Amino acid sequence: MSEKHYTAITPKMPFREKAGFAAFSASNNIVYQFKSLYYLFFLTNVLGIGIGLAGTVFAIGTIWDAVNDPLIGYAALNHTFKSGEKIRPYILTSVPWAFSIVLLFAAFRGSEAIKVAAALVIYFVFEALNTYCGIPYNSMGAVATNRDEDRRSLNVYRNIGGCLGTAIGALACLPLLRLFGAMDAAGNLTDGAKRGFILTASVMGVICIIGAAIHYFTTKERVHQAEENEERIPFKEVVRMLTRSNSFIRNTLYIICYGCSNTLLLTSLTYYATYVLGSTSAATGIQAVYLAVSLIMSVFVSMIDKRLGRRKTMMFGAVFYIISKVWFIFAPANRIAMFVNAAGVAVGVAITFVMFNTNRNNIVDLIESKEGRRLDSMVSTVDNLAAKLAQSLVTWLIGVTLAAAGYNAELTIQPPAVITTLNALIGVVPMLFGVAMFFVVRGFKIEEEIKALNEKRLKI
Repeated sequence: MSEKHYTAITPKMPFREKAGFAAFSASNNIVYQFKSLYYLFFLTNVLGIGIGLAGTVFAIGTIWDAVNDPLIGYAALNHTFKSGEKIRPYILTSVPWAFSIVLLFAAFRGSEAIKVAAALVIYFVFEALNTYCGIPYNSMGAVATNRDEDRRSLNVYRNIGGCLGTAIGALACLPLLRLFGAMDAAGNLTDGAKRGFILTASVMGVICIIGAAIHYFTTKERVHQAEENEERIPFKEVVRMLTRSNSFIRNTLYIICYGCSNTLLLTSLTYYATYVLGSTSAATGIQAVYLAVSLIMSVFVSMIDKRLGRRKTMMFGAVFYIISKVWFIFAPANRIAMFVNAAGVAVGVAITFVMFNTNRNNIVDLIESKEGRRLDSMVSTVDNLAAKLAQSLVTWLIGVTLAAAGYNAELTIQPPAVITTLNALIGVVPMLFGVAMFFVVRGFKIEEEIKALNEKRLKI
């Protein structure tokens, strides 16, 4: 089908709007990182749920999040708010989402079966609201501007905001947990852990709401469908449009690999710090290195992309990610090797995050140019479906492999098989995902496609 629909280039995006994207990214990452780093640990070590059941709760919740992504995304695709907007109003769902993080860390009493059931219900609510928040989080860049340099720049700001959010959601967590009596000075759990976790989650929720409010009042939708058409798009037709886009398929595979490797690190890190390095608080220093390198690298992503091009930049990130794990694989108990590992992940993540989100924004335009309809809410929700299903499988495997290795939350020192498993989950396994990322992007041709489209836009 020949290209026939595209809009003119939008005005240059102001700085305050990019800062609004950074604020929203920070608030989302506060919740995400706090949950990723501490939720499984909370279920096993605070609520007392067995590692196998806790991993199953985590996996089922993530599967639900994956399944509801395209359902909610499809509903959003065919809905227009009274203001004429398609995406921005969904930012307001961050308010109930912030409240759900508090419930997520509520310590319910009862048998293990009751705790598991309560955890599942709350996790389902949390993930449904997470999907609504994900619509503006992943799609606003496509409707705020169609300038490629602005999209790349705002995604850099998003990554910077994400790093700051990670710092608040992870690095500041431990001091807060200590302040509220959940952990002692050595980073070990106390008798006040239940109260401390819920108070810490409450602080995270308040900051999340503030970030969402900043984004809502600083952003604007500028890109609208070139051809006015309010006819409902059949779900089958949406699937056809997406699967015919080679760039969408490759970007989705890229996101899957990225998500799985990150899940392995974030979910396993607290256990690694506790049982390999000897203290839960050791995770703080590793996170600090990760965040510092990611922040620094974010400043250079646009420059690298302009110099090397989209495909080579993505390949560079994957190669760096792979190489950084070599030392750790041979010396997993070496702290410096772990810091190098974390730094390499940070470089890869900074590049990957900016690239795949800019790709998402471009893919919406490319599909519109061929099909005449914009799929703003569906591009990210459908690839999230695939990514989250893969991540849920990875999370389940973490629980299963640790249980098979003999993990016992009541033991101060875990069996050697558990230590070996943790080392593999942070070293060899994510390296394999990095190799997969490299080969996925070798055939990526989105930069050629968007260049041709922009040449047509400039003629309008």
